[in-house]
Amino acid sequence: MNRITIFEKVESFYNEAASLIAKGILRKPDAVVGLSTGRTTKLIHRRLSEIISSLALDTTRVTFFGVDEVVGVPKTYSGACYTMLRTELLDSLGVPDDRFLMFPTSRDAYPEACRRFTEAIGRLGGIDILMLGLGENGHLGFNQPGTPFGSTAWLSKMDPELDARIHRETGIPSDQQLGGATLGLKDIMRARKIILVANGKRKADIVKRMLHGPVTPDVPASILQLHPNCEYLLDAEAAKEL
Repeated sequence: MNRITIFEKVESFYNEAASLIAKGILRKPDAVVGLSTGRTTKLIHRRLSEIISSLALDTTRVTFFGVDEVVGVPKTYSGACYTMLRTELLDSLGVPDDRFLMFPTSRDAYPEACRRFTEAIGRLGGIDILMLGLGENGHLGFNQPGTPFGSTAWLSKMDPELDARIHRETGIPSDQQLGGATLGLKDIMRARKIILVANGKRKADIVKRMLHGPVTPDVPASILQLHPNCEYLLDAEAAKEL
């Protein structure tokens, strides 16, 4: 069952997103939980940490993983998804690396790393909860417009704007190619429950296209219309064109 919830107060938006993950862990203490990084999810992670702490929720059997990762940067780079997820949530929960699956940041590990990543999730029984942010062009993870719906985990080209910013922040030579490792759209659709979060007026147009436009690779997030259990959480600004 898919549901759209619109929040007038942004605090309620963050709280509901975090609460849905916490409830999923309560129902299944050995859940496999996928997380995304970005401006929206950063505050959700912090709220989730607070909820888990206040409930004394046992997460020792939960496996967390990141939906995507920047490839070609040091693992310790502040913009690496590994570092962001650790800083925003997992360090506060005391999650060890053996219960935190991530794509490696070293380009030398690919393409074999993609196969190993999806196989590791499969051995755990698949994805129970997957939280996704929404790109302004409709991307999910590093699956940019035009990505085939049948894609599985892969190393994509980096968005030019993000590529330039990372080169600037890290001092990596401009001729050193970066990439974005990501779950493919087919992998994403296998998740038992998806939580799609979007806030801010800059997301209003793509939210409308995602929910009410045609299901097309031109808007990767439109494929979620076909998922049997996707919950859309929107703030009022992101929902203003609905």
